[in-house]
Amino acid sequence: MAHPLPLHAYRMGIDTHEEALVYMRKDCAICRAEGYTANTRLQIKAGERTLIATLNTVAEEILPLGKIGFSESAWEFLNLQTDQEILVLHVPQVYSLSALRKKIYGHSLNATEMSSIIRDIGNRLYSDIEIAGFLTACAGGRLNCSETIALTTTMVSNGNRLYWPEVERVFDKHCIGGLPGNRTTPIVVSIASAAGLVIPKTSSRAITSPAGTADTMEVLTDVDLPLEKLRKVITRTGACLAAGGEVGLSPTDDLLIRIERALNLDSEGQLVASVLSKKMAAGSTHVLIDIPVGPTAKVRDQEQAEKLALLFRNVASGLGLNVRCVVTDGTQAIGNGIGPAEEARDVLSVLRNEAHAPADLTERAVFLAGELLCMATGADRDQAQQQAREILQSGQAWQQFRKICDAQGGLRDIPVASHHIELRSTYAGRLRSMDNRRLARLAKVAGAPSSPEAGLRLRVKVGDMISEHQPVATLYAETSGELAYAREYYHQNRDLFNIAPMDLPLSNVEQLT
Repeated sequence: MAHPLPLHAYRMGIDTHEEALVYMRKDCAICRAEGYTANTRLQIKAGERTLIATLNTVAEEILPLGKIGFSESAWEFLNLQTDQEILVLHVPQVYSLSALRKKIYGHSLNATEMSSIIRDIGNRLYSDIEIAGFLTACAGGRLNCSETIALTTTMVSNGNRLYWPEVERVFDKHCIGGLPGNRTTPIVVSIASAAGLVIPKTSSRAITSPAGTADTMEVLTDVDLPLEKLRKVITRTGACLAAGGEVGLSPTDDLLIRIERALNLDSEGQLVASVLSKKMAAGSTHVLIDIPVGPTAKVRDQEQAEKLALLFRNVASGLGLNVRCVVTDGTQAIGNGIGPAEEARDVLSVLRNEAHAPADLTERAVFLAGELLCMATGADRDQAQQQAREILQSGQAWQQFRKICDAQGGLRDIPVASHHIELRSTYAGRLRSMDNRRLARLAKVAGAPSSPEAGLRLRVKVGDMISEHQPVATLYAETSGELAYAREYYHQNRDLFNIAPMDLPLSNVEQLT
């Protein structure tokens, strides 16, 4: 039952990401009467909309008397107006929490139980702690195939879907990640759509990396497209390179990703459900999955890659999707740029066929585009990859990319960071390896992806000869403080570039790093 003394809405202007918070004065009559304290969960009713939110109590001078404050996410979810009357109620029982506890204790969930959890998360009935509990309970291989199918199906059903009745087959691709600079998607989409494939590519922003496809594309054009504009872009160009959040494709996945990012967690079952739910919601029928494998990539070895590929195929089969998984080299960063703006430079240089374009990014994009064309035409791999290469080299892919960007809002100039410094080798030798995880961490410490200009530009590749004090990378940041912080991280982690001295055999290099 609502308290007889209503409060009035007050916009606090506090960004809490997607976490719904409300703010009440410590002397608020409702708090005193009900015994509400900080972290109490409350049901908030504003007109026909309701929301479960977590209470923060504030000093009297922070909030006017008779007001209840809202975080930005809570304000927008309830579609509030200033001084709108708000009713505060006790939280109703959330029955799916019993299914959550069942999963926490190691039991499998049926489709109904999984659906109830995802539905209640989507309806903002779960706190961040409860969502974290669900994600943790599902991590470490604790989601079986049937649970992953149920999770994927439910995430699709709780959002918008795109349908393409006039198209028999709709294509997409996804990279598992864990490889800095691996920004093949804009190139692959441009090649594939120039060849006539329909490929409505929506991407998430970075979870644990210094840049996702959406972060990189946002440097170049608009990516937060409303659903109707997205349809128009795809109808006009046969493709898009957009962020998935704005159009509401599998929106519950975005809530899960936010907590996964905080936990630095990316479990196999959740990963498969996240990827395939977005593909299904976009109307895709054929999906290419790129699985980079390397000692410091997300997938460490061939056995893990095969296990993940099998899960993808089994779940896709249960959902009626056609999935092809390819295992690729994940031993070192791809391209030269790491971070949204620097990766955007690489993408444009490849599409424009510039002389300095990174060859590894070019070859990887041609290979993946060829795999998509092979799925589409049934041609053998060599023929399909040759077709992909000709589309790129002829300039057709560049023209198609410009067409996509024009449809999404226009192609923008790439910004330049305010501060940079060269990172140098301490001695001469041959670059034996680089640590993908610490490279990604270095770019994130510099400010990526929150600051699009922040990141790295690699000056060396594995196998290169390096002289003493030679620059191995250029570090970029938006502020001098972030630059100094990132530079200190590099000085403490110089061995992320594993350089074998010329006077020692490679087997002895570990003694020096």
